[in-house]
Amino acid sequence: MELSITLIIIIITAAVSFGGFSSEKIINELIFYPPAVNEGRQWYRFISCGLIHADIGHLLFNMYALYIFGIHVENGFIVIFGNYGKIVYLVMYITALIACLMPTYAKHKNDHNYRSLGASGAVSAVIFAFIFLYPLQKMGLIFIPVMVPGFIFGFLYLIVSTILEKRAGGNVNHSAHIWGALYGIGFLIAACYVLSGYPVISGFIEQVKSYLGSF
Repeated sequence: MELSITLIIIIITAAVSFGGFSSEKIINELIFYPPAVNEGRQWYRFISCGLIHADIGHLLFNMYALYIFGIHVENGFIVIFGNYGKIVYLVMYITALIACLMPTYAKHKNDHNYRSLGASGAVSAVIFAFIFLYPLQKMGLIFIPVMVPGFIFGFLYLIVSTILEKRAGGNVNHSAHIWGALYGIGFLIAACYVLSGYPVISGFIEQVKSYLGSF
């Protein structure tokens, strides 16, 4: 049985993350540390930091979200891009790890006290690609029993993340979530335009219009 790209990413990420739980050396070598990129040209950290997580809860949350949404997005990409669908999906995930951290890098490149880890930015890209493909699919948070159409959930998610980012509290890199989400949408639109001609924008608009017109 052929493994999906989503499952391969989850397996690799889980394996490296579990290694990091018991090895500070692994964490230090892979974590996103802006001065190491700026001064040491360790560009690999943009990607490697997505393979490690702070704890088991952090890992499970990200990988659960990736599994739930990634399978659908990967299959959607296969429909849209044909034989290249899996490759396009993998490229989106990897480049999202980089893109979501560019604003963080610009802000903290000389900050020797800043570190960031986790796949949240890339997972956000996958989730928002899902939202753009299936905007009427009901979505919600695990511990809040309220489900709303994906396009509404995405809008609220970006607003809340922006507020939390401005407050700059806690250890969560909300900037990566925001830019990862926007990158997922931008990548999908660009890939459809260049590689398939699939009308993803008009498809999104028509679905949202049909929902709003039902009231």
